[in-house]
Amino acid sequence: MKALKIVLVVIAVLVVAQLALTGINILQKGGKYDERSMEKILGVPPEKATINDIKKLSKAEVFQLYYAASAPSFQDFNGEYTAATVDVGIMATSAGYYTHHFFGPGKWEGKAFYPFEKNKGYGYNIFKDATGKIYRTRKMDTQIGLSDHDGKPAFKLNYGAYNSGTVNSMRDELRKINDNLFIGLGYMALGGGKINPAPFLVIGPATKWMGTDKE
Repeated sequence: MKALKIVLVVIAVLVVAQLALTGINILQKGGKYDERSMEKILGVPPEKATINDIKKLSKAEVFQLYYAASAPSFQDFNGEYTAATVDVGIMATSAGYYTHHFFGPGKWEGKAFYPFEKNKGYGYNIFKDATGKIYRTRKMDTQIGLSDHDGKPAFKLNYGAYNSGTVNSMRDELRKINDNLFIGLGYMALGGGKINPAPFLVIGPATKWMGTDKE
């Protein structure tokens, strides 16, 4: 009985700690859009921006950058792109660990998109395991729609139709910084849903669309 009480106390402490960390992580994304331009936030013209310029930003600034950016057109996305997490906020380490160890069958390397209609398409994620083998899986539907975060147009990714478990609830959004750099926000129910998204980058230029492993 004493051992059970200890276990329950430990579980309770872990739950409270997780809730506290999630709350801090949400607060770190800052407030609503403050009307600054992308250039003001980045410190360089957006057409010259690089991954390193974004990595210099705080979490609140990363979110301001997303709010300042505009939705890409469907024609902007066609083929395979590399990708990277943006490690900001108190939960950056845990979010990155999930992305590279549990999201797919290896380290997350990129995303791919195919626009089969004017405002509708699909895509998949790209992973690499420890042996160097590449996997193309975790398919999603894509469309231009209103953002879950500020109500303005965004390139939206919905994983629900093709994935079970925690990934079933995953939703991503992307906006354009320049022709080869796109900023995204992603969330799933397990991590708190749309009030607690994690930022990431999609990076061009695109290479040839290959299709998922099962196609």
